[in-house]
Amino acid sequence: MQIPTGTEVARPFLPSKDFATSKGFYEKLGFEKLLDADVAIFRVGSGAFILQNYFHKEWAENCMMQLMVDDLDAWWSHLEKLDLPAAFDIKSPRPPATQPWGLRVAYLFDPSGVLWHIAERRDGRPSAS
Repeated sequence: MQIPTGTEVARPFLPSKDFATSKGFYEKLGFEKLLDADVAIFRVGSGAFILQNYFHKEWAENCMMQLMVDDLDAWWSHLEKLDLPAAFDIKSPRPPATQPWGLRVAYLFDPSGVLWHIAERRDGRPSAS
């Protein structure tokens, strides 16, 4: 059985401990806010997510996102300039390193504890890998 195709987009819901603070965090990162209402929708590149005004500690601390980028060093430089730990009282990002599975990854926690894996695409691979 084939599913209908054409305009599908998967958008995860992310928690926010403090909705205003989380929105400010993603705006400072440079993500584009598409909607600001009972939820906020953010886009970065071709991906997007829905930030909700809801928090459950265990869920937030187990929630992870992956952002695939072409130039991880440029993203790392961008993150360092923002000084996010001082602005949002978060853990310091971890610098890029090659992981055992072969990707170079930098790690960043948002103000609610969501862990972002900012990973560099492998040469010659599609954007999903």
